[in-house]
Amino acid sequence: MSRLRVPLLLLTALTTGRAAFGQSPADQVRAAEAAFAGTMARRDSATFGTYVADDAVFVGSRGPLRGRDSIVAGWRPFFAGPAAPFSWAPEMVEVLASGTLALSSGPVFDPTGKRIGTFNSIWRRDADGRWRVVFDKGCPACTCPPGS
Repeated sequence: MSRLRVPLLLLTALTTGRAAFGQSPADQVRAAEAAFAGTMARRDSATFGTYVADDAVFVGSRGPLRGRDSIVAGWRPFFAGPAAPFSWAPEMVEVLASGTLALSSGPVFDPTGKRIGTFNSIWRRDADGRWRVVFDKGCPACTCPPGS
């Protein structure tokens, strides 16, 4: 295999959420979360759906959305227009010792870069080796004083 093909294969694995050779499970989830967030930045709702498990539940202010189709439809307005209404990035990732479930959490930013919330996602490694979100819930940015 050529030297060029190996980095391309690793890049493909990272951007599709598949486990990449040599990465820890936490790094795999971090890469999947970053790629998932990238779908919003690219305005790509079709690829967004590939990171959502068939049986996922996303909890929002209007109640839960259940199942991939419902979630993709419910999130469709966030993908309308040329600019993303928010962005997010993984700050913390923890994986069960079994390597099958993981928690990712981090800041949510408005288009100006102001932190407006925190996301919390539970990821599951599916039989095909891909990490997919099974639960997601955000919350407003904490206004508590430090140390509270």
